[in-house]
Amino acid sequence: MTSLPVTVDPASPVAPYEQVRAGIAELAATGRLAAGTRLPTVRRLAEDLGLAANTVARAYRELEQAGLVETRGRHGTFVTAQAGGVPDEARRAAADYAALSRRLGLPPEQALALVAAALDTRS
Repeated sequence: MTSLPVTVDPASPVAPYEQVRAGIAELAATGRLAAGTRLPTVRRLAEDLGLAANTVARAYRELEQAGLVETRGRHGTFVTAQAGGVPDEARRAAADYAALSRRLGLPPEQALALVAAALDTRS
């Protein structure tokens, strides 16, 4: 089982790196990989898919050039909000709320509960 639901068809005329790139891009666009999701390391995904590390590294580079993932040094590679089609205004509002919550000393669980309550249309 792979760490991501991405498959590579060795008989396909599409290059393996492109299959990986397209698979991750589709998962992000459909919300199956949410913004902020950490992707497996290049080595791990290459091992899971039976590919060379350079093949997966190329897919990650292309995704990063397209703004769909970002690499944060040793912390890893993460899906961007842009990949999931999150509007910039929503991303900014979330960042502003997170900063305010930290300033007020709210624990993350409480800040998230407040958002969930505000989004609950039944109340």
